[in-house]
Amino acid sequence: MTPMLRTRFAGVAGAILVTGCTAATPPQVLLPASTVQAAAETRPVESAASVDAADDPAIWVPAGGNTTRFASRDVAGVILGTDKKAGLYAYDLTGEVLQFLPDGLLNNVDLRPDGDGFIAAASDRGRMGVALYRYSPGGELVPAGFIASDVGEPYGMCLGRWNDTLVAVLVAKDGAVRLYRLDGDGTELRGSEQVRFRLASQSEGCVVDDATGDLFIGEENRGVWRFTLTDPGAPPVLVSAVGDGALVADVEGLAILEDGRTRYLIGSSQGDDAFAVWQLGSDMPVYRGRFRVTGSDAADAVTGTDGVAALGGAVGPYPQGLVVVQDDVNTGGPQNFKLVDWRAIRAALEL
Repeated sequence: MTPMLRTRFAGVAGAILVTGCTAATPPQVLLPASTVQAAAETRPVESAASVDAADDPAIWVPAGGNTTRFASRDVAGVILGTDKKAGLYAYDLTGEVLQFLPDGLLNNVDLRPDGDGFIAAASDRGRMGVALYRYSPGGELVPAGFIASDVGEPYGMCLGRWNDTLVAVLVAKDGAVRLYRLDGDGTELRGSEQVRFRLASQSEGCVVDDATGDLFIGEENRGVWRFTLTDPGAPPVLVSAVGDGALVADVEGLAILEDGRTRYLIGSSQGDDAFAVWQLGSDMPVYRGRFRVTGSDAADAVTGTDGVAALGGAVGPYPQGLVVVQDDVNTGGPQNFKLVDWRAIRAALEL
């Protein structure tokens, strides 16, 4: 983050309150949703099947399509997934467990590449803040710091990299938002608050578009908002309102997938077990369609979906990209995460 941007962040702390924007009048009919099949699924979390536990995923692959050593195994990539009753899972790209880190009540998780490995962050509802982690090739996921927060209940979490600065966005259950700059050496990270603002009601999912500095946040009963890191004092833009045909409350996870030169925003529409897709790059994101994840020989259908993660390009056996989504009702066991080939989504929506 440049000194100018850091000054602008500090100068608008507490200046934004998203209460004056009016959501669009909802139509009576939902926009149609195509269907795609789940390609695979992760092992269920250990929390009981009757418990709402699995919540949010994140995806990483080593640069250049190489494999890496994780927990003494050669893997083509890693999927992180939270068990909000117990801690953080690391899976390989077949859904097998590589590591479980019993590290508290972690809700949302996100990551960004860092050298040959990655940095991850998770909203921590037990310690009331942001838990930070590192992975270096040949090792395992290890704690790398903690950011104590003043919000009432940490809920949503996303990382972003803007002007070579790593930032963490924490979204509280009541709509309060804190943005932290991350600094530190090879083992310990620390966060310093740069800006704070508030949405009008319960919010959770968020994602940073590293290419533009846009920050998207899902207000669960209202819709998806766009803020900008380049001008945090600017009024937010309502990208899609609950009731506009694309989203049914609750609005949950958000993710961005880069497909060549085209970027897509994906949002989970929990109320009707669907996902909406918008194309980025214009003044306003352009709606491109909706999809649902049906069952296959490899996995059951996705219902009551929560978190979503997406990564374009070669992701192990997925040559053009992978989308990972939480499944609320996993047939035959506790909650887990489903893997979906991006090619199937792109074909279904004719992207």
